[in-house]
Amino acid sequence: MNIFGKRADASRTAIIDIGSNSVRLVVYQGPARLPATLFNEKVMAGLGRGLAQTGRMEPSALAAARTALARFAAVTREMEVATVRTVATAAVRDAENGPELIDAATALGLTVEILSGEQEALGAGQGVLSGIPTADGIVGDLGGGSLELVRVRAGKVEDRVSFPLGVLRIAGTRGKSLDKRVSDLIGKAGWRGRGRGTPLYLVGGSWRALGRLHMGLAGYPLPVVHQYCLAPATVAQLAAQLPLMTKQQLRDIPGLSSGRAATLPDATALLDIVLRELGSAGTVISAFGLREGLLFGMLDAPTRALDPLIVAAREEGRLLGRFPEHGDLLDRWIAPLFAHEAPSQARIRHAACLLADVGWHANPEFRAERGVEVALHGNWVAIDARERAQLAQSLFTSLGGGTLSPDPLPRLAGQQALAGAVAWGLAIRLGQRLSAGLAGPLQRSRLARDAGTVTLALPAADRALYGETVEKRHVALATLLACKPVLA
Repeated sequence: MNIFGKRADASRTAIIDIGSNSVRLVVYQGPARLPATLFNEKVMAGLGRGLAQTGRMEPSALAAARTALARFAAVTREMEVATVRTVATAAVRDAENGPELIDAATALGLTVEILSGEQEALGAGQGVLSGIPTADGIVGDLGGGSLELVRVRAGKVEDRVSFPLGVLRIAGTRGKSLDKRVSDLIGKAGWRGRGRGTPLYLVGGSWRALGRLHMGLAGYPLPVVHQYCLAPATVAQLAAQLPLMTKQQLRDIPGLSSGRAATLPDATALLDIVLRELGSAGTVISAFGLREGLLFGMLDAPTRALDPLIVAAREEGRLLGRFPEHGDLLDRWIAPLFAHEAPSQARIRHAACLLADVGWHANPEFRAERGVEVALHGNWVAIDARERAQLAQSLFTSLGGGTLSPDPLPRLAGQQALAGAVAWGLAIRLGQRLSAGLAGPLQRSRLARDAGTVTLALPAADRALYGETVEKRHVALATLLACKPVLA
């Protein structure tokens, strides 16, 4: 039974986030380490608007938030969600009439946790670590009512601080006034210069919108904002450019919501100042933030340590492929050919093996394109644009697309990186044809590369498996690697 007394789906978890700018419901389902987003909806209630001047949330904002909460409570009931966690941040925390919204939520059967600034910062830091496990720098989480800064390193959250610098609170205070205010706050907190030599990881809808804006202006070929990077000079340029842009120009940017567009000039001006005060080397945008951090914080240590890319790829392969666990076996089978590769490359190759069967149900003429689409547009984390291109290339090749690189892959990764991914694809293609997707042939055979040969060792009883098509794929792989194919 869930909190509403209905039968619950144990695999479903929901978070209702009552923020200063938006109220959002996200329902998750799937592996604990990286559950998929089953449902996602937000309402731009603007609870933090006018809070700095009056100390209260506006009646219209409260009404919008109450309506959103009523709908979200109803949706989670209908979806039979097992666990619903409701949190509120700066606006509700600081407003005199915050208890009114808490009472309204309680009447709907929701139990609201009012997060402190420190808890909010911890959640943001853990969210970034959930989606970018190797993150080393400062996390900046910009909400409507506050800005949290968090030092993350070696998979852990260290120091953290919260400032009353939410995008709604600083509205209309650009220029010297904002510069001095931010500089004073960061300096007094002892954070000036603490980002030197490391990136600032950007969390929050306004800063993600800035990434989408730059993608649109630059004609970037991959519409995935997670791990998109902006240099400090680019941020400074955008800060100067944004106040001059018309509403129509902003509306023409793909994926940029009108609700976020209104806050972009202030959010960008603030970012420009924060980068200078911290001395950060650049920025990396994170699609994961507080909500994902709350989920991550509930996990045990062994589950947290799992690679989120591999967890997600394995689940996708299980759902879309024909042969459970075949991807892990395939990865072990081709690994001896690539023993020289760095661990960072080995994990992308592993993901490719786990996803190698995702195109089987597509029209044969479009299986390779299906592989590219899954790799580039899948909701993966812990993977950058270059690595997505490698993943796409390996799937394109393994699904029969050949050794050339379709657009936009050459715009995302260099020739050497894509050539390595082609080799993965041909090796996967050989293993799948030899085994027909079954475990036995891969378990009984061995693939090796040495002294200018690519050797496929088969027991005598399996010699019949080495048919014409298998031989052709063996030759293609060996030729690409500048080797001779040998059957042992």
